[in-house]
Amino acid sequence: MKKGIVCFCLAGAMLLRLSVFAQTADKQATKETKLLFVNLQKQKNNGIMFGHQDDLAYGVGWKYQPGRSDVKESSEQYPAVYGWELGRLELDAPVNLDGVPFKKMKGYIREVYKKGSVITISWHVNNPLTGKTAWDPAPGTVAAILPGGEKNQLYTTWLDKVAAFMLDLKGPKGELIPVIFRPFHELNGSWFWWGKSHCTPDQLKQLYRFTETYLRDKKNVHNLLYAYNTDRFATEEEYLERYPGDDFVDVIGFDIYQKGDILANDPFIAETDRSLTMLEKIAAAKTKIPALTEFGYNAVPDAAWWTNVFARALKNHAIAYALAWRNAGQKSAEETEFYVPYKGQLSATDFKRLALMNQFIFENKARKNKLYQQ
Repeated sequence: MKKGIVCFCLAGAMLLRLSVFAQTADKQATKETKLLFVNLQKQKNNGIMFGHQDDLAYGVGWKYQPGRSDVKESSEQYPAVYGWELGRLELDAPVNLDGVPFKKMKGYIREVYKKGSVITISWHVNNPLTGKTAWDPAPGTVAAILPGGEKNQLYTTWLDKVAAFMLDLKGPKGELIPVIFRPFHELNGSWFWWGKSHCTPDQLKQLYRFTETYLRDKKNVHNLLYAYNTDRFATEEEYLERYPGDDFVDVIGFDIYQKGDILANDPFIAETDRSLTMLEKIAAAKTKIPALTEFGYNAVPDAAWWTNVFARALKNHAIAYALAWRNAGQKSAEETEFYVPYKGQLSATDFKRLALMNQFIFENKARKNKLYQQ
């Protein structure tokens, strides 16, 4: 009798585990990719992983110096999530649109994967209709690259290059490294060619589905979790207007940036809190991973912003991660762009306090969570 009960329990646990695995958008996803999906779902209740775009590549006043990281130098810890960018890969350029060599990027990705951290990749893909940048919102671009469109064949060659990049990311045992891929981000805005004013909701859905189906079924790319990523939104209906369907999404998120002086602190807290509440509700209903896919306050001019504003905005929420945008550094004589503090910056001391809070997870804690293991 006891043996039968044990077998039944084991079988039930196995079925439950398999049913969770089946929730990945790609049903043929690699073991490590499925495990990342499951473990991100579980660990979001234990803290929010802190991420940074291009963290190891450059910072304020430096580029390509091994071991350097503005996050590490201001908090004494590396981030748990690393964001990267594929823009210009489609053009066979040796560097992306932010100047990072793709060869170096692959090295950084392999390095942080070994440490147990998470990789997410965006794609500011050029306009395939005009040949200009992602910020060239020419009408008809999305229609032109859908099946039957005049630029569909060109777009598939671009996807071939994305596939080759993803399939070249391999870990120590030859396993494919899982990546959270977030194409067509901020899709409810109108600054990119895939934005709200330049295509219908149905066209955007078709584009998302075509892109994923091509990578998965034509190119056999099975190490991706797919992120659906809006900009600011006011209602659940607005958020889901261009949602391609549960079978095409693993991670849901939004981007939000604070602008203005400290008088904007309370409105930022309130809006972020309200948006995260809606996001978590949608994620729970659809069994997706909720995340703050981009955030930032350029130059962080508030000395206590990290604990007094950012942490407060997120304190009542269980999301997998929050990704700060890049520290581009000196852009002109008048402007230095950065979204996490560098050593000695006004908010660096407060940022270190944030890194010590149980609310957040940096690299050391992420490694202990063993996100790619069962």
